[in-house]
Amino acid sequence: MTISRINILYCPLKMENTILFQWAGARNLKFRTKAGLQPLVEEFVTVLVRDPRTQKEDSWHSYIDYEIFIHTNSMCFTRKTSCVRRRFREFVWLRQRLQSNAVLIQVPELPSKSPFFNMNNPHHVDHRRQGLQEFLEKILQNALLLSDSRLHLFLQTQLSPEDMEACVSGQTKYSVADAIHKFASLNRRFPIEDEERKKGKNDADSDSESSSSGLGPSDDSISCGCKASPASEES
Repeated sequence: MTISRINILYCPLKMENTILFQWAGARNLKFRTKAGLQPLVEEFVTVLVRDPRTQKEDSWHSYIDYEIFIHTNSMCFTRKTSCVRRRFREFVWLRQRLQSNAVLIQVPELPSKSPFFNMNNPHHVDHRRQGLQEFLEKILQNALLLSDSRLHLFLQTQLSPEDMEACVSGQTKYSVADAIHKFASLNRRFPIEDEERKKGKNDADSDSESSSSGLGPSDDSISCGCKASPASEES
């Protein structure tokens, strides 16, 4: 299995007297501060589509879903590490929604849905898995598509397409960030990140108390009413 790492360059926020310029003959932007010249911070996004499993939909029907693993340091993502499971039908929904919201660009294609696909054939299953991973890799390299809230709910929650639509349209009591944090709290696969976030929150609370800033609670302290649903059952 090939692990793909998508690199993004960004300039850190809240930097005083920052001047962006292009070095002659250099590919990477630099920024100038009082301390001198420093390279831009490099962001990365690692995405894996893996672990295909057969799920029973009812007594007569089965389907295959895939685990989507995300590891990143990108500021675009609410959680830096996550795992969800999605079926092919949900990928189709995602592409349709991304295309409808990004009419000026062509959204990458999904692997073709062959009438001869056999979920009991390991070659067929792995070929589709590879196609789904390539689809997500291309999506995550496009800044316009990466800004779509549906993509983040798809990658970092187990909400159904109907619930994702309701969330992004403001028809739920919870926001996109709330939904992602809530799913993460119910899916304790990455305790290290949770501990780091908790430590950071405690440090922030200490700073707040000492400075009497009066700031409200962070996103992690928000309790929302969303639920982590199982794999979507669509007609």
